[in-house]
Amino acid sequence: MYKEDNEKFWCAFARLTKVSSSFVNTVYKYFGSIELAWNARAYDLWKIDGLLKNSIESFLKERDKINPEECLNYIKERNIGFIHPEDERYPYLLKQIDNPPAGLFVLGDLSLCNLERTIAVVGSRRASENSRTTLKNILSDFANSDICIVSGLAEGIDTVAHKTAVENNIKTIAVIGGGFDKIYPKSNIGLFNKIINEGHGAILSEYWMDSDALSWHFPVRNRIVSGLSKGVLVAEAALKSGAMITANLALEQGRELMCMPGLISNPNTQGIYKLLKTGASMITSSQDILDTMGWEMKKSGLKKEKKYLNLTQQEEFIVECIKIDSLTLDELTIKTNLNINDLMVILTKLELQGIISKTNTERYTAAV
Repeated sequence: MYKEDNEKFWCAFARLTKVSSSFVNTVYKYFGSIELAWNARAYDLWKIDGLLKNSIESFLKERDKINPEECLNYIKERNIGFIHPEDERYPYLLKQIDNPPAGLFVLGDLSLCNLERTIAVVGSRRASENSRTTLKNILSDFANSDICIVSGLAEGIDTVAHKTAVENNIKTIAVIGGGFDKIYPKSNIGLFNKIINEGHGAILSEYWMDSDALSWHFPVRNRIVSGLSKGVLVAEAALKSGAMITANLALEQGRELMCMPGLISNPNTQGIYKLLKTGASMITSSQDILDTMGWEMKKSGLKKEKKYLNLTQQEEFIVECIKIDSLTLDELTIKTNLNINDLMVILTKLELQGIISKTNTERYTAAV
């Protein structure tokens, strides 16, 4: 058991803005004590292999302005949790990765999340309606289960993953790329508050409260998203994207890598098919995830596929069209050869039955 006094030094290291977790891990390993590492003399730091001159100078300069006791008191006053490598609550999966975070600030309740059944979900910020709908359908099958969804609270796929979890009583962990006072994107502040205030899981960050979500933070953050997870599901990814960075991290960390196929005409699926060709598991259903992970779940825990009953031939044709890809009203008019009034009547009926839904971009998509 670590000394409680050590917590303030870990917290003080986390307060630094110009020193990486790699620096902290290196000096901690060298001194064998976080207190000794914090109070290290410049002379001793110069002797440590692997430390850059700029990092040492930045540390010494910032350290003089930081009071460890005040750092710890500040987060306690704000009811912000904090975990570090000497803390028994520190996720054991993170201890297995290269360059684990030297400290994580926590909002919400991480203890609600089953860290033995974690699936990271990553993908494009500009996700297609097809991938959004497919991902939602797959994840919602885990409603009320003990599976935990990990993602990054970004726009697109991340948002779909967290929202689906919240709507289906699935615990979720959001790892953000900035401080708690600088939530990005602002459009997800409501989702951020739902997760922490309504018992849906936890928000994690290795950055101090007022840290901006800088662009270089996100690829660094990705090692935590994959590191916390037993498996990583890539829902949509261009060849050069943050999702591909996370996929490569998952392979380096020895995690199961899974991919959700999409339309080959979509540039954001090029990364998906590259990963599938190199051995990633193809995921088209919730059962595929269970099979890949070697997990079991009661059959009743998975939603049964809805059957289309008592639909006319025209209605079935419309549903099948938008199951392939979401379509606008004009596109459906061309495909069905129906006049717009008759088509609107059919679409309204199907929408009321919950068979199809209309997106924010005025496209129709299959709801099941």
